[in-house]
Amino acid sequence: MSHLKDRVVLVTGGASGFGREITTQLARGGATPVALDLNATGAEELAASLTAEGHQARGLGLDVRDRQAFADVVDRAVADLGRVDVLVNNAGIMPLAHLADHRKAADAWDRCIDINLKGVLHGIYAVHDHMLRQGGGHILNISSVYGNAGIAGAAVYGATKAAVATLSNALRVESQGRIKVTIVRPSGVVGTNLFTEIIDFNAPAALAAHRASTFQEHIQAFAGGTLPTGLTDPEDVRYWSLNATQVATEIVRLIDQPLGVAVTDITLRATGEDYVF
Repeated sequence: MSHLKDRVVLVTGGASGFGREITTQLARGGATPVALDLNATGAEELAASLTAEGHQARGLGLDVRDRQAFADVVDRAVADLGRVDVLVNNAGIMPLAHLADHRKAADAWDRCIDINLKGVLHGIYAVHDHMLRQGGGHILNISSVYGNAGIAGAAVYGATKAAVATLSNALRVESQGRIKVTIVRPSGVVGTNLFTEIIDFNAPAALAAHRASTFQEHIQAFAGGTLPTGLTDPEDVRYWSLNATQVATEIVRLIDQPLGVAVTDITLRATGEDYVF
């Protein structure tokens, strides 16, 4: 039995990347997703395309850095749809760079903190009281394996993702029996929008530690379309990198559970990836 049917699910960053895949799979699974995105046109167009398929979906513009705007858009969704069952705090950027490059990276890092951490907080503020009034809800926050340890080239990004995990655990303890909380830690997913924000493209290799040279070889092969077949086949234990659709599928699976069943912290990896941390 699906537990998605008629659930109202808000997805930040819902017009592209992981968010687009999550929104699409939720709609096709019977939920009513609301794609919230800085790209309001993209969110609206996605919702329109899903509606044209016969599904329920909405698309609204939102800058998660704006606390009042987040509250307003959630109030609007609740007024329109009657409730908010799930919030997926997915919006984020990944401006990897070493601390020595602070002059070049500082503005991007400020934006990273505002989106990755404050944006999650603003989402929690916006749905918290609605969920308590309606008798329950689920907040799913996207962290990262980068939040597991201090990694060279990822000090600020990793700090925001560690903070998301800490915040989520505190929210879970405070909200036991009232709001379900899940932390999702994807490892590196090559080819997503996150990689467009990287400032120093040497930085990701640190996540691979002693496998850094192999990682660089695989990156070059991926870019050239020459990865060995086993590394591109999810049925092979050597599978090298998850894609956005696979991550979204697992996130939707976490949502598609009875409200009283909580997966509180999960890491998503490709079995044969080079990442160590």
